[in-house]
Amino acid sequence: MKAHDGMYIGGEWRAAVGRDRIEVLNPADEQVIASVPAGTAEDVDEAVRAARAAFPSWAATAPAERAALIGALRDVLVSRKGELAETITAELGSPLGFSEMVHVGAPVAVASSFAELGASYAFEERLGNSTVLLEPVGVVGAITPWNYPLHQIVAKVAPALAAGCTLVLKPAEDTPLTAQLFAEAVHEAGIPAGVFNLVTGTGPVAGQALAAHEGVDLVSFTGSTAVGRQIGATAGAAVKRVALELGGKSANVILPGADLAKAVATGVGHVMNNSGQSCNALTRMLVHRDQYEEAVSLAAAAVAKYPSGDPRDPGTRLGPVINAKQRDRVRGFITKGVEEGARLVAGGPEAPHGQGYFIAPTVFADVTPEMTIAQEEIFGPVLSILSYEDQDEALAIANGTVYGLGGAVWAADEETAVAFARRMDTGQVDINGGRFNPLAPFGGYKQSGVGRELGPHGLAEYLQTKSLQF
Repeated sequence: MKAHDGMYIGGEWRAAVGRDRIEVLNPADEQVIASVPAGTAEDVDEAVRAARAAFPSWAATAPAERAALIGALRDVLVSRKGELAETITAELGSPLGFSEMVHVGAPVAVASSFAELGASYAFEERLGNSTVLLEPVGVVGAITPWNYPLHQIVAKVAPALAAGCTLVLKPAEDTPLTAQLFAEAVHEAGIPAGVFNLVTGTGPVAGQALAAHEGVDLVSFTGSTAVGRQIGATAGAAVKRVALELGGKSANVILPGADLAKAVATGVGHVMNNSGQSCNALTRMLVHRDQYEEAVSLAAAAVAKYPSGDPRDPGTRLGPVINAKQRDRVRGFITKGVEEGARLVAGGPEAPHGQGYFIAPTVFADVTPEMTIAQEEIFGPVLSILSYEDQDEALAIANGTVYGLGGAVWAADEETAVAFARRMDTGQVDINGGRFNPLAPFGGYKQSGVGRELGPHGLAEYLQTKSLQF
C-alpha cells in the first residue's frame, strides 16, 4: 500500500521530526503492508501553528465559498472511491463490498450534507435589540478511531470547515493510510494551505500533545470512554471545549406484535457488520419471554449467514477484528460469558481460521442484565439475547448500563415504538428499522459522550456565540 513518509502540514508533505515509524498490519493475514511516521509533540506543534496561521483568513471566507470547497472535497472522495475502499479493506479488514457501500458511501453522504448545510446555515440572527453571531470556535484538534476511519474523519472535518474552523487531525495508528488518502483529497480539492493538517502517531504521544496544546481551542475525540475521560481531564485543565463520542452498549428492544423474524435478522446484521466494531452496535437483544426461544433460534440461523474469511472474497460477510489485542479481548469476553452461565448458541472463543485476527460470529442466550457481556462494550461480533416480562422491565434493562449511545425499538405500530423510545436513555433510536440519516444528530447520554455529530447539531459544536446589543 502507498504511504507518505511525512506529515501533511501547511498544505504540503513535510518530513517528520523524529525517525520512529508505525507499522500498519493487514488484520486478515497479519502481514505488514506499510509504515508511517510516529509523530511527536514537535510535529503536533508545527501543525497547530499552521492551523492558527490559516484561521483568520478561513474564518473570514464566505460560508458559501467554504461550502463549495467541501463539495469539491466530496467530489474527490467520489472519484477515488475504489482506492479508498481497497485501502480501508487492507488496513481494517472490512469486506470490500461493505467498505465501498458504508465506509466510503456514508462519509460521501455526510460531506454532501455539510456542503449544502454550510451554504444555508444561519450564522447570525436577530433577537430583540440584539444581533447574535455564531462564529468559529478556532483551531480544532480532531482525534479519530480506527473502526470507521474515513467516516469519523469526515464527520469532524466537514462541519469544522463549514463553521470556519481550521484543524489538526490525529488518526488512529491502526488505520493511518486512509487518513493520508483523505489529506491528498483535501489538497486536490483546493482547500487552502493550513486549514487542514495531518499528524500520524500514537495516542499517548501525538494524541496527548494535541489535546493539551494551548493553541487548540476544541478537542473532538471518538474512541473509548476510558480515553475520553483522560482527554476531558486534559482539556478541562486548560478550559477548552470538548466533543466526545465514546462507548456504547445499545439495546434492540423487540416488543410483542413486532415482526419478529425481521427484527431479529436486522439486529443480528447490525452486530455483525464491521465485525461488531461499531460503538452503536445493537449488542443486547431484548425479547419478551413468550417469544424468547423462537428469537434465539432465528438469531442462530441468521448468524450462520455471516461467513468469515478473506475480505476481498465477495462471499465474505465478516472480516477480522483490527488487531491481536482486540481479538484476545473479545475472546476473553466470550469466555467470561460462558463462565457466568450464559448459553452459547453460536460461535465461541475458538479461532475460525489459522491466520488473521478472526472471531467466530457469536450468539449468547440466557443472558441476565448483571452479566459482564450485558454490561461492558465488547466491540466484536458478539450478541447477547435477554428476556423480559413486560415493558417496564424491558425499559429497566435497556437503560441499565452506564452507556446511552444507540438503540432500536420494534413494535406492531409506530406509535407504540415511539412511546417506548421516548423513555430510553440514549442519544439515537431506530424505529422499526429506521435508516441512517446524515442530518440526524449522533451522540450519547451518560458515559457515551458529550456533544453531537452530523447535521446542524454537529455543525453547532464548532461554533461559539457572540451577541451585539443595539
